[in-house]
Amino acid sequence: MAMTPIDPAAGAARAYPADPGDGDATAQGVHAPDLQIFVFALFFIFGGITSLNDVIIPKLKELFTLNYTQAMLIQFCFFTAYLVIGIPGAKLVKKIGYMRGAVAGLVIMMIGCLLFVPASQNAVYALFLLALFVLASGVVIVQVVANPLISMLGAPRTAHSRLTFAQAFNSLGTTIFPVLGAILILGSLASVSADQLSGAALDAYRTAESQAIVRGYVGIAVALFVVAGAVWLFRNRLPQERHEPSSGLAGLDLLGRGRFGWGALCIFLYVGAEVSIGSLVVSYVMQSSVLALPEQAAGKLIGFYWGGAMVGRFVGSVLLRIVSPGKLLVAVAFGAIALILLSTNTTGAVSGYSLLAIGLMNSIMFPTIFSLASEGLGRRAADGSGIINVAIFGGAVVPLATGALADMSGSLAIALTLPALCYAVILFYGVYARRPVNE
Repeated sequence: MAMTPIDPAAGAARAYPADPGDGDATAQGVHAPDLQIFVFALFFIFGGITSLNDVIIPKLKELFTLNYTQAMLIQFCFFTAYLVIGIPGAKLVKKIGYMRGAVAGLVIMMIGCLLFVPASQNAVYALFLLALFVLASGVVIVQVVANPLISMLGAPRTAHSRLTFAQAFNSLGTTIFPVLGAILILGSLASVSADQLSGAALDAYRTAESQAIVRGYVGIAVALFVVAGAVWLFRNRLPQERHEPSSGLAGLDLLGRGRFGWGALCIFLYVGAEVSIGSLVVSYVMQSSVLALPEQAAGKLIGFYWGGAMVGRFVGSVLLRIVSPGKLLVAVAFGAIALILLSTNTTGAVSGYSLLAIGLMNSIMFPTIFSLASEGLGRRAADGSGIINVAIFGGAVVPLATGALADMSGSLAIALTLPALCYAVILFYGVYARRPVNE
């Protein structure tokens, strides 16, 4: 999640006056380069923080001697925040405004980071999961702010391309943070492992070894405090901001529309597949049949996975202006399936790097599925966006199921069958929705 952006308030809020020449009162956008830079920074921050899960999964897996299913509870707790906090977070932002909402989200993120301190001191896995849920709750609120703003800050006709471009900054964060996290968190100097200890010695080992995690997240907390203070200075930049009343979960009836309902399912599956692969990258490339790398070196390779998404989003922001979104979605979904098959049926460098290359295929999936599903919603766009927000809960469910499949089969290669099936559904959706609604 990666981080995958959400848009629960799109079409339901305006930070600008409506154009009197537009009979539907459609917003014309605001030209504010400084605010665009601010929003790009938010994409960078929440993308980077989300990707750190891929680094701490192998660390906590070793410290608490977890199986893959238990380790994937990290992603489950993180992405459950989208289900629990998404719509209440959108209501909060509508009540206090975008800029103050961003500050609220950043502060909650900071609190989540600081909760890693008592989690480490008590050496309790459940406390780490709680800290991640609180951190993710803040991330969700920040995303509620960032996505509508990036759509507003420019011409409406280029909103989809601009959102894809903003996601490239999200991917920049997911590329940089895991590399730094691998250096700080992975590669323990300890001469023993958790499965060799018990009792007080095990608790002491977990406390000592988790200090690397604590230092990293406390550093992030300090940075978030500074950013929140800077954003607070912008709190009155949108004096004409106004919002329509919240519609809650009224959009559930939209699931009955084939194009939208299938699109929401594909968002669920896409996020789940992307997060599942990112979560398993370290363990996968550490295998003797793949790259046989030590933990820290394997952790640094996560940057290639998310870096591919970054490159693809910069390129995709251009391609989506000239290529049919449905056809492009078919192409990248087919590419993701082909790379999984190549990786799981080969060994060595080919196996390892073909798995990492799936990040390039992931790049344009979210904005493309989102735009295809939202076509023709008109004034129901806000309701549709809220449902798609909830669909990001797939990042909790699919990784957990993938971990369970890995435990049952004893094979990470077999477990990757589940993400491949997710991409297959997305491919068929691209075929189904390749023509605009009005054709």
